[in-house]
Amino acid sequence: MANQKLNVGVIGYGMSATIFHIPFITTTPTLKLHSILQRNPSSSSSAPRDHPDVKHFTSLDQFLADADLNVVVITTPPQTHFSFAQQALQAGKHVMVEKPFVPSVAEANTLIDLAKEKGRLICVYQNRRWDSDFLTVQKLLAGGSTLGRIVEFETHFDRYKLEKPTNWKGSLGMDQGGSALYDLGTHLMDQVYVLFGLPRGVFATFASQRDGQLSGPEHPDLEPDSVTAQLFYDDGLIALVRIAVASVEVQQPRFWIRGTKGSYRKTGLDTQEPQLKEGMKTSDANFGLEGPEWNGKLALLGEGGSVTEKDQPNVKPETYSKIYELFGNALVGNSEKDVPVPASQARDVLRIIEAAKESAKTRREVQLS
Repeated sequence: MANQKLNVGVIGYGMSATIFHIPFITTTPTLKLHSILQRNPSSSSSAPRDHPDVKHFTSLDQFLADADLNVVVITTPPQTHFSFAQQALQAGKHVMVEKPFVPSVAEANTLIDLAKEKGRLICVYQNRRWDSDFLTVQKLLAGGSTLGRIVEFETHFDRYKLEKPTNWKGSLGMDQGGSALYDLGTHLMDQVYVLFGLPRGVFATFASQRDGQLSGPEHPDLEPDSVTAQLFYDDGLIALVRIAVASVEVQQPRFWIRGTKGSYRKTGLDTQEPQLKEGMKTSDANFGLEGPEWNGKLALLGEGGSVTEKDQPNVKPETYSKIYELFGNALVGNSEKDVPVPASQARDVLRIIEAAKESAKTRREVQLS
């Protein structure tokens, strides 16, 4: 199969499929866009019109029954992920699942066991591991030579967005993988996990900034649009995960990292999502690049306790194409160890999320280890 492309079928044809998956599938050398399952094509959204050269299905059973299909990409809302992934694995297909992976650790374990039984691979689309600012953070933290031992790590996804979303993001509850905790929190907690592993304990407070309410016993069913979570580590590190919808800023905070030798601050979100939404091609020379006005600030400790600050541009972006490149290579070798975001890691992140949910309800720190 070394020279043969793997056939990829996509379930769903919303923004996730058209912006975050199909452009990368079609530019990955090991993969071929083979089919799309869209239940109700319309004049405003039609996969058959946009991709006339691939197979089209409106039935999941017929889609999965195609013997030529090797890989299923699930881009539908999170409450469907478990069922679709389970059926795809049972049909002998490899699976890529949009984040959040599934709503619970228990469902993650079921899929992990099923994939092992079937000899198939699961990858979870944690694309923000390839944000250029996060890659810059990884480089700054590598070896501890630049910032020293990290004592505080802040990661933010703050916006000013007081209107409630009208799609599934505004209607799905946490039990179905909805709310800001699963939508944005999955990204932020995954990045903390990549850098530092599982925390010892989690303390979290959820809020509805739109409605003016805090989580706790008096609001046991509060669905958060805003999250403040502290993750505690044995070496004294505290990681703060922050999501807000009532943040009025010219440049929204993104990272603030403090170490024994220096600190790093960054504002603004990675450029790839807005560029993709505007129609920029992944092959464009400017794809993933920020202007100098968005450079981070690196403060370093010098002789005698002096501190100097300088601009810290992002490293050259690998872009979201990397997750598909790596997954394609893992598929060719059917190698679980080469999957860029294995389901076991997504399950660990769900452990952090479930601890945050319990903490927000009880207003107590929840121990993970």
